[in-house]
Amino acid sequence: MAETCRRSLELSIPAVEVENETARAVESLREKVRLPGFRPGKAPPDLIRKRYAEEVRQEVIHKLVPKHFKKRAEEEGLTVVGSPELSDVHFAKGEPLRCKLEFEIAPQFELNQYKELSVPYQDPEVSDQEVAARLDHVRDEKAEYLNVDPRPVEDGDHAVLGLESLAGVEGPAIQQDELMLHIGDPDTLEDFSRNLRSMLPGEQKEFEVSYPEDFGQARLAGRTVRFRARLKGIRRKELPEINDEFARDLGDYQNLGELREAVRNTLFLEKQFAAQQRAKDALIGRLIELHDFPVPEAFVERQIEQQVERYLHSLAEEGVDPRSVKLDWQQVRRSQRDKAIRDVKASILINRVADAESIMATTEEVDREVQRIARHDREPVAAVRLRLEKEDGLWRIASRIRTEKTLNFLFEHARKTAEA
Repeated sequence: MAETCRRSLELSIPAVEVENETARAVESLREKVRLPGFRPGKAPPDLIRKRYAEEVRQEVIHKLVPKHFKKRAEEEGLTVVGSPELSDVHFAKGEPLRCKLEFEIAPQFELNQYKELSVPYQDPEVSDQEVAARLDHVRDEKAEYLNVDPRPVEDGDHAVLGLESLAGVEGPAIQQDELMLHIGDPDTLEDFSRNLRSMLPGEQKEFEVSYPEDFGQARLAGRTVRFRARLKGIRRKELPEINDEFARDLGDYQNLGELREAVRNTLFLEKQFAAQQRAKDALIGRLIELHDFPVPEAFVERQIEQQVERYLHSLAEEGVDPRSVKLDWQQVRRSQRDKAIRDVKASILINRVADAESIMATTEEVDREVQRIARHDREPVAAVRLRLEKEDGLWRIASRIRTEKTLNFLFEHARKTAEA
């Protein structure tokens, strides 16, 4: 097996064909260019060929080489990836046009076993404690926050602030008119709690907050930010009682028992989805282990570009200007290479399995996804479809559906074993 997908071949295009194409190129230029002493289209062909030798050469190469390269690739059964690199061009009057082309091809390999692969998986169980924790979470979301008469802030209070960053923030300043912080809570940075304790409603204060290196927002992680805070008020949290009335208020439940059963089912589906995703990822890993083949650098580079673009997009969503981030982008690209190779191999194998099993996205499946996008974006279905057609989005939707169906096929035909 070749270690790479790199290939090369040499072309020799007959002199007669080269001369005929040269004559056409000269005649085309003859009609367009203006030379002193000659009317348009009347300059001697030999003069055009001599004066515009490079233009003629490029035009002949552009017309003949791709056509002959495509023919040779088809004759040799090569699926070319990306654009070939042209070198060693020999172009002389009355002689064949000779050149060398280097290019990459799609990997050629036999599809090995992909059914009945062993994968750790068991349907999940949902405990009563998990149900209770989810109900507590729902209860917390339904809590009411009642205003407290003016007094100094204490631990356990919910302080309502007007907050403005003065220095230390990467990107736009932070400015929030009504931010509520739970004083003394583990989820509240201690710098906030310490500086807000004992403040009275109406007071204003400036202080610094140091954010940990692993803070969720990149533009704040590891930074010390100076804030101006104005305490607008204090609220206390009042939780509803979990009973039949609470259940009926949440929806179509007759009593607390029905609500608990619905919560249990939701938790089961969530855990089942996560477990199946882990199993599918393990199956892909197993497939990659069973198939040793090279991948085109063009595919790897494109995958790295997509990964870096996603990272830059995530920074922009956090309000960070990617241009201001001081990173060694070459090192970033190198660090993404192993993941990119795995993702490319996974994509190639999934497509090969889909081809082998004739798995495709149906028109109805694509239509349902377009309708879902239209509902989400609150746009007419026809307008969404037109936009997706222009952006090649329908193909991407069909490709994603095909991938999901293939992964489901692999999971359904796998041998599930007890998880370690």
